[in-house]
Amino acid sequence: MTRSRAATAASPAPPREGWVATQFALSGLVWGASFLFIAVALVGMSPVQVAAGRALLGAITLGLIVLVTRDRLPSWGPIWGHLAVVGVTFCVLPYLLFAWAQQYVASGLASVYNATTPIMTAVLAALVFRVERLARAQVAGIVVGVVGVIVIIGPWRGIEFGGDLVPQLAMLAATACYGFSLSYMRRFLADSGVSAVSFTFVYIVIAAVVLLALTPLVGAEQMSLDWRVVGAMVLLGAFGTGFAYVWNQNVVRTWGATRASTVTYITPVVGVVLGIVVLGEVLQWNEPLGALLVIVGVLLAQRRLHWPRRGRLS
Repeated sequence: MTRSRAATAASPAPPREGWVATQFALSGLVWGASFLFIAVALVGMSPVQVAAGRALLGAITLGLIVLVTRDRLPSWGPIWGHLAVVGVTFCVLPYLLFAWAQQYVASGLASVYNATTPIMTAVLAALVFRVERLARAQVAGIVVGVVGVIVIIGPWRGIEFGGDLVPQLAMLAATACYGFSLSYMRRFLADSGVSAVSFTFVYIVIAAVVLLALTPLVGAEQMSLDWRVVGAMVLLGAFGTGFAYVWNQNVVRTWGATRASTVTYITPVVGVVLGIVVLGEVLQWNEPLGALLVIVGVLLAQRRLHWPRRGRLS
């Protein structure tokens, strides 16, 4: 919910708010699983091929949606320049950085690093783009969410990070790109009048073109495809880069950049579950505790959960 909408919230929330909340949850689930899909795809593809493939499949998915819904693309003009910036910073750079880093870092840890996106977004949206103000509850939600992520990592156990410092910095750079993009969209594209589907379709197409052009230059390796690699790419592209981006655009437009970016607090929870079910990892006591803190952080950031007020003594 944006500040202007919050100011007019005198009547009960319209049904659309519930649908936006559902899209928020679905985006978190799909993007949480995306790190597993990337890990599986990297078995038979290079990082650039994975990045280009997910963008291409996402563009195809969104293109089909545009055709079915007969949505209108934005008219040629300055908006295309803004969409090109988003295509590079929201797709090309993070896709490449995460895919490269996951050659050395576990998928579960990658999903945890992805949860730093709200921190990046909060700083950029409030201090650089000046499109949002952080309310006390949102700050509390971010803090609680960060604590939850730390609890999931369990640094007191001397956990191995699964790679050297450079891949970890690469993933932090990717989340900085996400934070920049979410704030940029809020600043320059919030009132574009373009539907979320066509809006997302255009910048995903731009990203796909850029990545496909890069592939022969830096990723021209022979692929080793089997049903697992192909399946992971289809799920990563159609859902993680197709439907989920449309859902995210709707959330950004309704709730604002900082609150929409708290979707990344769900990804560590999904990563823990997938580690148990798919990879056979053992659940440690700190992981469900951290997951609970993450969920509380999301609820606080969305202003759906309030600190108990101090009552008067009788």
